[in-house]
Amino acid sequence: MNTALLGQWTNSSSLSVGVLGVGNIGMVHLKSALAMPGVDVPAAADARPENRTRAERTGVSRTYDDYATLLESEDLDAAIVALPPFLHADAVEQAAAAGVDVFVEKPFARSTEEADRMLEAADDAGIAVGVDHTLRYQPDVVGVKETYEDGSVGHVPYATITRLNDGPLGRPPVTQTPPEWPLDSEAAGGGSLLELGIHCFDVLEWLFGDLEVQSATIGETLELPVEDAATVLIHAPETETTITLHCGSYQWEQLPEVNTRLRLEGVTGTISNEEYLPENFYASAAKSALANVASRVTGTDSDVFGPTFYLQAHYDALADFVDAVRNDERPPVAGEDGKRALEFAETAYETAIRSDQDEETVPEVTL
Repeated sequence: MNTALLGQWTNSSSLSVGVLGVGNIGMVHLKSALAMPGVDVPAAADARPENRTRAERTGVSRTYDDYATLLESEDLDAAIVALPPFLHADAVEQAAAAGVDVFVEKPFARSTEEADRMLEAADDAGIAVGVDHTLRYQPDVVGVKETYEDGSVGHVPYATITRLNDGPLGRPPVTQTPPEWPLDSEAAGGGSLLELGIHCFDVLEWLFGDLEVQSATIGETLELPVEDAATVLIHAPETETTITLHCGSYQWEQLPEVNTRLRLEGVTGTISNEEYLPENFYASAAKSALANVASRVTGTDSDVFGPTFYLQAHYDALADFVDAVRNDERPPVAGEDGKRALEFAETAYETAIRSDQDEETVPEVTL
């Protein structure tokens, strides 16, 4: 940790945070930071003029069209990296050169090799690195972990986790051209396994310890250049738990009310995350959805905190990161944790590829 910066934090009433990338998730982080006590957000960067205008309207004093220029021009304590994955490594390296701690949107990197490069740069500069793995902060998932750890269901031999989204194309009918990078495997690092499965790997290791990927299948329900569905069979040796993970970016007309389902089958009972949803979850989600539809019609900004159930988790993850850097502590979800989730995803990709190759080389037998 940079001791000069630590002195700045302890002698100042607020932590100065810049936001690199203010698209959809970047606006979530921006509004979280603006609402956070003891945090000042003087600047944001984005290549798109409409995003910069939106950030200014939200309350940022200065905007830049290039994040490197922001890091060179502003006196920051920390930066939120909410850029597409192909820019994460460069942004972290630029922040490290400026002595600025970083909170990085998932996936942390596109590969473990890239993650190693980022962590080396951070370590050399003495900066803290946090990763936005928010499933750990959702109250339903926290409820599952607490109940599991109290031992009330005993040994858990089997578990399942599913995470769904409507993908880069959005809901039908598609009326706007989607961004290019989510459909570019080189830019994104992968498809739904990296976009959605990465959350699942992180929370499963949080629950069960080390994971071993045993088999995996990946595929496309639509004709896309990246996978939009993946299923992975996992073994957790510390707890002797077999786990099925499924993630999918489907072109839903209407997403399921809960896009993450986690279920633990214990020998004396079952734990499901649905048991720990807030009592007003469905009503709040419906109300927020209607309000956001109305905002699109009127041209006003939608409320990025609705449904608050999901987006409050982003706030809490960022708040934990801020507390950690203020106290010169390792962030609760650090860069090394982001790399671990990538390792599991890479193994799943490799396993799926080997499985496909084995199927292709099976000799045809005729009688």
